[in-house]
Amino acid sequence: MRAMEIYRDGILAGTLVEKSRTAYVFTYSDLYYQDQNARAVSLTLPKTQKEYHSDHLFPFFFNMLSEGVNRKLQSTLLRIDEEDHFGLLIATAQYDTIGAITVKPIR
Repeated sequence: MRAMEIYRDGILAGTLVEKSRTAYVFTYSDLYYQDQNARAVSLTLPKTQKEYHSDHLFPFFFNMLSEGVNRKLQSTLLRIDEEDHFGLLIATAQYDTIGAITVKPIR
């Protein structure tokens, strides 16, 4: 099982957990969920429920990954399987991302 913290504008919004390659869970943190002013992480993960389940990496997080040649290069340099979307997300979305979302691995 692998997990990461999800931050929106530098504020902890929740956690994303890979239970297996076919079981993912995104959970809003209690403080973030209760904050009326905090915006949802994405339109596909609204703050209408605290926990979301999926049998594949949520499209919002999948779309944060590079594509094509860039993904192949990142996979080679980082020694991560090109099909390991969760691993690539942990390795590449910690710092300079497009948008308000960043991630940090939970060890």
